[in-house]
Amino acid sequence: MLLQAALNGPYTKSRHPAVPITAAELAADALACRQAGANAFHLHPRDADGIERMSAAVVDEVVRTVRNGLGCPVGVTTGAWIEPDLAHRIGLVGQWTEPDYTSVNLPEDGSIELIQALLAAGIGVEAGVWSVADAKLLARSGLAGRLTRVLVEPLGVTARDGLAEVAAIHRVLDDAGVDVPRLQHGDGESTWPLISDAVARGLDTRVGFEDTLLLPDGRPAASNAELVAAAYELGAGQA
Repeated sequence: MLLQAALNGPYTKSRHPAVPITAAELAADALACRQAGANAFHLHPRDADGIERMSAAVVDEVVRTVRNGLGCPVGVTTGAWIEPDLAHRIGLVGQWTEPDYTSVNLPEDGSIELIQALLAAGIGVEAGVWSVADAKLLARSGLAGRLTRVLVEPLGVTARDGLAEVAAIHRVLDDAGVDVPRLQHGDGESTWPLISDAVARGLDTRVGFEDTLLLPDGRPAASNAELVAAAYELGAGQA
């Protein structure tokens, strides 16, 4: 199973002083997470001013720096808030050469068009399914079989609601014959219940400061590597 480390997300050090921002910080953090059990990475590249960017000059350099010496795939975001203009966003991602894959949030406007553009450019895609409606959209798109994986990720929900939602999402994907790998994760209070559920289902999962600041026992985590180690102890990334 894959254990992906989600290193920073859209957050800064105001969220946690150990959130990595620069390429050098991301590279050092990724190495520590690799040693703790992570075997894939998701990050949000930033420019010299710490602003999230989607230009090839920023994205390719950050990915290249982080991946150097890891021997693991590194993926990035395509969050619409970074570049709200869809046509411009599609143009930017079409210039990338370094990411092994990228995530596309299906609830965002133009997500299917963006996936099509990324696949045409030879870039792997993780389709972010937040709800049953997203799962149905993916099934109708006819693109599921070409994806790197599906991210089953109900966000901003309680642990109880998250577990119910992922069960419903999996049913839709199963019924539609979507058989590409699935990575299941949550955020906030649903983080650890959904990781445990992913392990029980034999699925890939992820953890990191993008999703939570707390360890399974509720203590604050000192680092992404500490979160990764805790997920690994639960069985994530071990099969």
